Amino acid sequence: MFRFLHPEYLYLLFIIPIALGLFWFAARLQKKAINRFGNIETLMQLMPGFSVQRGWLKVIVFSTALALIVVGLAGPQFGSKLTEVKRKGIELIIALDVSNSMMAQDIQPNRLERAKQAISRLVDKLSNDRLGLIVFAGDAYVQLPITNDYISAKMFLSSISPGIVPKQGTAIGSAINLAASSFSPQSETSKVIVVLSDGENHEDDPVEAAKKAAEQGIYVYTIGIGSPQGSPIPVASQDNQASFWKDKDGNVVVSKLDEETLSKVAVAGNGQYLRATNTQLGLLPLFDEINKMQKTEMKEKIYSEYDDQFQYLFAAALFLLILEFIILERKNKWLTKLNLFGVNRR
Repeated sequence: MFRFLHPEYLYLLFIIPIALGLFWFAARLQKKAINRFGNIETLMQLMPGFSVQRGWLKVIVFSTALALIVVGLAGPQFGSKLTEVKRKGIELIIALDVSNSMMAQDIQPNRLERAKQAISRLVDKLSNDRLGLIVFAGDAYVQLPITNDYISAKMFLSSISPGIVPKQGTAIGSAINLAASSFSPQSETSKVIVVLSDGENHEDDPVEAAKKAAEQGIYVYTIGIGSPQGSPIPVASQDNQASFWKDKDGNVVVSKLDEETLSKVAVAGNGQYLRATNTQLGLLPLFDEINKMQKTEMKEKIYSEYDDQFQYLFAAALFLLILEFIILERKNKWLTKLNLFGVNRR
């Protein structure tokens, strides 16, 4: 298993293309300056030791050495073995609605982005709990299988948009059924499904799905995102003009929060319904409820005893720096005369 101990140092790699650009610009200025004195081919005969190629070679060697140093500072490590660890926690699967109606802006900046922000903050609070992520619209899909890799969870979360699902609509029941079957088999720890949606279900029976989940000992919580008054659904346009979804009669579609459906789902799933607002989305109070649940010991294998690898990169960088120092900017007359291999050395 590979990782960087200090990945923030990798941002220093942006210095390298900037340095190459500055050298190219300086070379252009030098060429223009030489052209002012006359024909460049004639002038090159008057400067037999001058070599453009050697200048570029030194820059490339130095840049490569600098890149190796930066990567070495980031602390590359390899995990040498798998170790079994024991943790106490619950299993939590978040089912996030990514239908087009989640782009409505009655919750700022829009329903979907606000939900993603809240989930990200919830992930930051988790420690020993296992997390899964499901997205749904007209059908449900596993975005992240149940895991305690919170870094991957936030990475997958950032890429979520309505475009990642091929079928639009809202199938809360499918999301609950898929979540219920995605928990670790034979695990005795508490299992929780959290549905984040505006509740406008068009595809199935979410209440019946919640009842079936409850029969398996799974708690189903719902968080309503939106407002009962509703909001039009923005549509991207090429001319950047504000436009909204319209029905077949040309009327603007207004997406409203269906609290009744979400409340029934929560009751059927032995959970709780929470209403999102612009200031509070409800996941943090939910986290307090989760902490009160029974947590059992879970076994998991993780990579441990990470070995540092930076010394090899630093050694290679030192070699390149010495090589760069040895390479002269001017042609080496002694090597040119020696010409051991019959090659015109520059």
